[in-house]
Amino acid sequence: MAPRPLNVAPAGPVALPDAGLGSGWEPGVLMGVTLVLFAFGLVTLSSATTFLAHQAVDQPPHYVLRQAFGGALGLGALVVCSRIPYHWWRSMAWPILGLSWILLMILILPGTEGIAPKINGARRWLVLPVGRVQPSELAKMALVIWTAALAVKKQHHFKSLRRGLLPFLLVWAAILLPIVKEDFSSACVAGLLAGIVVFAAGGRIAHFVFLGLLLLPVVLAKLGNGFRFDRMQAFWNPDFDPSGAGFQVQQSLVAIGSGGLTGVGFGEGRQKFGFLPEPHNDFIFAMIGEEWGLLGVLFVVSLFITLIMVGFRIAQRAPDLFGELLAIGFTSLIALQATLHMSVGLGLVPNTGLALPLISYGRSNLVVTLASIGILIAIARAQPDWRGARG
Repeated sequence: MAPRPLNVAPAGPVALPDAGLGSGWEPGVLMGVTLVLFAFGLVTLSSATTFLAHQAVDQPPHYVLRQAFGGALGLGALVVCSRIPYHWWRSMAWPILGLSWILLMILILPGTEGIAPKINGARRWLVLPVGRVQPSELAKMALVIWTAALAVKKQHHFKSLRRGLLPFLLVWAAILLPIVKEDFSSACVAGLLAGIVVFAAGGRIAHFVFLGLLLLPVVLAKLGNGFRFDRMQAFWNPDFDPSGAGFQVQQSLVAIGSGGLTGVGFGEGRQKFGFLPEPHNDFIFAMIGEEWGLLGVLFVVSLFITLIMVGFRIAQRAPDLFGELLAIGFTSLIALQATLHMSVGLGLVPNTGLALPLISYGRSNLVVTLASIGILIAIARAQPDWRGARG
């Protein structure tokens, strides 16, 4: 009788069960981290908006319910985008960019105040029957898609400034200039995202340095007056105008510092009671630090690091250059906003007014972020052999 074979480890990679997101572990991890961040955001938002809701509408669940509705729309967009072959976005690059430009122009044209009123001193939102829509969020997504599509065509021309980078600059300017007028921080993020995509496609560093030198006077002019100048002063000198331009960051540091290791407890934070402006949006990271402490902060940071690493892994293993550039762009979209938001809360960069993806209150940002994650999953699903296609 022949001896029974010994139990040995399989020679090849172990195949994981298909959960409908792809045969590898990366799409499942991406989806799991996304849901945990969104759920944690709703929980944090329920505490951060207690005072605001009572003060404004006397309905404590008001903000949470609206965010949950935005999350439902966003998750629907995620599912749809994850099922659409990602090459479809290449054919839709110009229409999506054109729609974004039209929506942005409505914000700055005279006579459109009825649907684009000033809110908090700026015209950043369109007031539609379904609620407020922030066109700059759609513009970020549109710029990533369009830039990736054109970069594939231009990848052999990036040695030439005229034939390589210049065609991008003309279209970028058409999209970014309307954003700059009302939201300088979002314009900087959108422009940086587009630049990252081109650089990943083979753009030359020297061209970007040249472009940066050309834009430097414009940036200095925007930062050299008004509230932006005051914020820069408060950043360089924490004691500058502690009751004005430096108030938000100082209160943010007080909130984070008072949290200690484990936080003061869920719902027990005090800074939300009129001390910390925008505790549900621009400074929700400070609320996490106050109520959940250092452990809560590390938990959130680790989730974002995981999401970003998986996103770049999807980019590395994408079937083609367009998928790779899309994945780099959308992963960078989340990474940049999360990093800048948390850095502002810690006083490491000047106040930018950017949301923390999946956590801060804001349905436009939430829907766009979830749709972007859906496209990342679609790129992962397109792998002919997830474990060996590109290394």
